[in-house]
Amino acid sequence: MRQTTVAGQFYPLNPKSLKKELSRCFKDVVISEMPILGAVVPHAGYIYSGEVAAHAYARLPKADTYVLFGPNHTGYGSAVAMSQDTWMTPLGIVETDREIGKLLAGTIIDSDEHAHHLEHSIEVQIPFLQHISNNDFKILPICMGLQDEETASEIGQEVAKAAKLTGKKVIFIASSDFTHYQPADVARENDHYLIEPIIEMDIPEFYRRREERNISACGFGPIAAMLSATKEFGAKNVSLLKYATSGDVSGDMAKVVGYAAIVVE
Repeated sequence: MRQTTVAGQFYPLNPKSLKKELSRCFKDVVISEMPILGAVVPHAGYIYSGEVAAHAYARLPKADTYVLFGPNHTGYGSAVAMSQDTWMTPLGIVETDREIGKLLAGTIIDSDEHAHHLEHSIEVQIPFLQHISNNDFKILPICMGLQDEETASEIGQEVAKAAKLTGKKVIFIASSDFTHYQPADVARENDHYLIEPIIEMDIPEFYRRREERNISACGFGPIAAMLSATKEFGAKNVSLLKYATSGDVSGDMAKVVGYAAIVVE
């Protein structure tokens, strides 16, 4: 079983406190389901990015499986690593989708738990899903050390192909923060510059702009994989629901991290 790694750091370890914190994140957000196929959500501590994440989660419909693409911050494990273990959070146990997992055998995606052991980018998303779905769902966590355009696009296509074969309702979630530790005005300008091609679902332009300005969005590969997967399901529209920075919470505008809630229909 994959135990919690960042409970007590990024979000509360105590279940009651965690529920209270999640309720705070959703306090000013209207819960209204949309026909969403995918989303981009941040993965910082809930105090900083939880309200931004809630804007996307409040719109997600119920699904059989949520595929979670996250960057590999630790460097451990396979370059593209899928978890098939059971995951534990303070709110309970969540099973992984082993049916889709089996269909991915032999692809670019390895089954490897080591990459997930200390990684936070996917873990912090699961309590949000438990909050909106009461544990009535499965997850497919995919941790990406390789994030180049070709690899990310192939990951998205392979997962979409496997999901289609099962006939399940699947939603694809990319876990990413945007600019790291830049002045707030620089972060906002660069992040909106990078978000534009996401809204246009233009993966090559998304990579070009990131490299052009060296924008430090840590989950650029997961974003591209999510876009690639949702395209396979006929996605047409992308919307930015909320953008904010850590400075909006801390008051320190000198070095901020950017966060965005983006949904794909």
